[in-house]
Amino acid sequence: MANTVCGLTLILFIASLASGVSAAASAASAGRKIFDVRSYGARGDGKTDNAIAFTKAWKDACQWKGNARVFVPFGTFYLGGVTFSGPCQSRISFIIKGTLLAPKDANVIKQDTWIVFKYVDYLTISGGGTLDGQGTNAWRLNDCSRNPSCRQLPMNIGFQFVRFSRISRIKSINSKMGHFNFFAVEHFEITRVSISAPGDSPNTDGIKIGSSHHMKIHDVYIGTGDDCIAILSGTTNLDIYGVKCGPGHGISVGSLGRFKDEKSVYGISVRDSVFTGTSNGVRIKTWAPSASRNTVSNFVFQNLQMINVGNPIIIDQQYCPNNQCSKKSHSQVQIVNVKFNNIWGTSTDKVAVKLQCSDMAPCKDVELAGINLVHRGLDSPATALCENVSGWTRGKISPPSCI
Repeated sequence: MANTVCGLTLILFIASLASGVSAAASAASAGRKIFDVRSYGARGDGKTDNAIAFTKAWKDACQWKGNARVFVPFGTFYLGGVTFSGPCQSRISFIIKGTLLAPKDANVIKQDTWIVFKYVDYLTISGGGTLDGQGTNAWRLNDCSRNPSCRQLPMNIGFQFVRFSRISRIKSINSKMGHFNFFAVEHFEITRVSISAPGDSPNTDGIKIGSSHHMKIHDVYIGTGDDCIAILSGTTNLDIYGVKCGPGHGISVGSLGRFKDEKSVYGISVRDSVFTGTSNGVRIKTWAPSASRNTVSNFVFQNLQMINVGNPIIIDQQYCPNNQCSKKSHSQVQIVNVKFNNIWGTSTDKVAVKLQCSDMAPCKDVELAGINLVHRGLDSPATALCENVSGWTRGKISPPSCI
């Protein structure tokens, strides 16, 4: 009887080993697979609309249980508006070697962003390729500077509800409006990315981020006609460093407070970066009047070089473009615990430090430390302006602190 039990146990043990080996072999057999868009009919001739071919390649890759790679080879692949949706079975990569070419006519793109990724985890986009938004013909249609209800032209690429992901070694040029748009994204890294458009191209923000958390942006070049990076409502725990910004409007928080359902912004770090020829350096802007009472808190702006920058350091709580608001309006957004540390260089505006806060919700705990900004011109030297702000200074401060 004992021998029978032992024999049965041995058989079950061997069977379990075989089952395990079979499962491992099955997973290994899935392995890595490349989904080349050319196998789905894509043509890199710069004329054929490859949206259907790209979507089919993505769908198959997304359902692959191994390590899937969508591959775009060298060539120019014309692409109408396209959305790549998850969730996917496993990690997925999108490798772009060639150029993705947007339609010149904005009306051809039937969505607010040309290329969209959404509901995907563990996505990697890389390859050294280019996203060409062909925005030259569309910019003349942009009347946002005088029309509050202006038409929103398509952005180049967007990420919605994407987590644990990364984009690197990609170029984005001449977007019709903004370049990269992030909404409800978590744990996302952006590195070794180049974003460019002419300095006079309207509303071509480099990177826009809203309602997103735990992101890292580093070692990137951004030169456009609007903000290099725009940090919007509900964004928290964002680390930005190693940015070369210019031309453009600098790195901006906001505008905030225009809509009643907006969320607070906190935990933002901008460091070890260079601004060249931008209209602003680091800026916080809130609407007056504001429909929401949110908080902007726990910010660090540190180790930043300004080269011929209009407003190197600016808080503007009277933001209201195109004279849409009453001059007696007040922002209700509270700004607290903001540090400006080790910021140096040249200002093209005589007022190199502008801290214009709200009299309804004055700025609190604002720190200036190691500031050395020089204005060269007939109206030298540089000065500072403070309104409704309290805090402290440390170390050498030039222009002299007004806090």
